[in-house]
Amino acid sequence: MIDFGYTLTPSSTIEIDDADLSLFDQLCALEPDALKCMSCGSCAASCTAGVFTDVNLRKVLLSLQRGCEKDLLFQLKSCMLCGKCYIVCPRGINTRHLILSICKIYNI
Repeated sequence: MIDFGYTLTPSSTIEIDDADLSLFDQLCALEPDALKCMSCGSCAASCTAGVFTDVNLRKVLLSLQRGCEKDLLFQLKSCMLCGKCYIVCPRGINTRHLILSICKIYNI
């Protein structure tokens, strides 16, 4: 094989059928708006905390939907609850309530 000077990384596959979605189910019970998210990224683009930290509500919701919530707690603690994401959300999701509901589930 020809050496091109780089290696391919192994693909990461998420087994949705085997994933534990209980946290996302709890979130949907507390905040049904979580199901409205279309992952457009408007919340992440407008996030003040996202400029200085890794907080990204879109990634948090996707992680919960996929059953892999690693590094979730750090992102939740970084949110300033300023509400910019709520203002720009095209679906009108109350993102502050989502963050607070996730914190409630995690007992943060």
